[in-house]
Amino acid sequence: MSEKKAIIRDLTTGSVPKTLLNFAAPLFLSGLLQMVYNMVDMIVVGQMVGTGGLSAVSVGGELLMLITFVAMGFSNAGQILISRYVGEDRHDLIGQMVATLFTLLMSLAVIIMVVFLFTYQNIMAWLNTPDSIWEYTRQYCITCICGTVFIYGYNLVSAILRGMGDSKHPFMFIAIASILNLLLDLLFVGPLQMGPQGAALATVIGQAVSFIFALTLLYRHRDQIHFDFKPSHFRIYRNVIRPLLSLGIPMVIQSAAITFSMLFVNSFINRYGEIHIAVTGIARKLENMISIVAQAISAAGGAMISQALGAGKTKRVPKVVFHALWIVAIPSAIFALITLIKPEWLFGIFSPDPEVLEMVLELYIPVAMIQYLGCTLRPPSFALINGSGNSRLNLAVALLDGVACRIGLSILLGVTFNWGITGFWYGNAISGCVPFLVGFTYLLSGRWKLQSSRKED
Repeated sequence: MSEKKAIIRDLTTGSVPKTLLNFAAPLFLSGLLQMVYNMVDMIVVGQMVGTGGLSAVSVGGELLMLITFVAMGFSNAGQILISRYVGEDRHDLIGQMVATLFTLLMSLAVIIMVVFLFTYQNIMAWLNTPDSIWEYTRQYCITCICGTVFIYGYNLVSAILRGMGDSKHPFMFIAIASILNLLLDLLFVGPLQMGPQGAALATVIGQAVSFIFALTLLYRHRDQIHFDFKPSHFRIYRNVIRPLLSLGIPMVIQSAAITFSMLFVNSFINRYGEIHIAVTGIARKLENMISIVAQAISAAGGAMISQALGAGKTKRVPKVVFHALWIVAIPSAIFALITLIKPEWLFGIFSPDPEVLEMVLELYIPVAMIQYLGCTLRPPSFALINGSGNSRLNLAVALLDGVACRIGLSILLGVTFNWGITGFWYGNAISGCVPFLVGFTYLLSGRWKLQSSRKED
């Protein structure tokens, strides 16, 4: 097999479900390992340090979301545009996009890291971090912030590879990071007794190693990405920065709106104390267990739709959307059934605390069902919206999902209707279904065809 085939893959031919599953499988495995990667911190700290340490990791994870949303937004935009350029056979634009992504995101990583080193304690106070876990949370946060460059670096390199149609190598790199993270977690939190800070340090080291391996792969295949890595070529190219900003800024706003709205809701939840924080944190990790399938299908579908529109194969787009829906529905149904039958087993993996398990059984299970529904409906919608490069619709989803619904419903149910903690949980869960309403309206309208670069085949 030639090197070109190892990096660039045509996603516009062959059976839609087969291509979708083949491309999504490594993404799913990468997501699974990423989930394990993140869950290991909570499991190890929860079992070895206790509920206080577990709550600190949960709050620290919320602050980490603030750091990563910029990387996720621009990386996803870059991936979509690279897929479009691959479909159009515009190799010159591929190289310029790679250079621009590196220059932009690594610069932002340094700026964001410095800003957060000076402001993270103010953010902790805004999140209503309890005094009992303040020091644990502070240690976890400052360690994660120092790894910002590696977080951004891995995201942009993985986006470049996925944009080329290569989902296998990102899986290999996250596998290396996950194994290393697990071993270091057990060492730092266990024998070395470093607590949550040890878990954060293990994560940062794993991310750094993963980024270095991924960067090495790109350099070895620099002829296939049409970028030579010469220092003078790391700059912003006019030909690609405008479409990158046009698509990336709404994606960043979308991520920011969802992130800030979740943190806003969590700032209310955190007032209820350690038990409520622990339940919310564990629930988010469990939701991520089904989200890994959803995100894999969404990313794969988005890349396929982008390449199809770039090649003028518009008839392929609705097929991708509907196949994405039924593929995600299967694991969602399985997870819903397990949660109904054995919720104490799932939550017990993270914490043996009887108060945590009691709250789950009494209050959280119906909320989880709505969250799983949202996980099923979102992927095909985002695949279409992101794959078509519709920046305005991305912004509309951001404002509806992140601001109007998540914050509005949470305050309405939690404060106005006085439902308390369950009101905030329900508001957050229901808002997750909003992208489906927007996405399928867009599909039925047919306006996504206007994004095609060529005439319909």
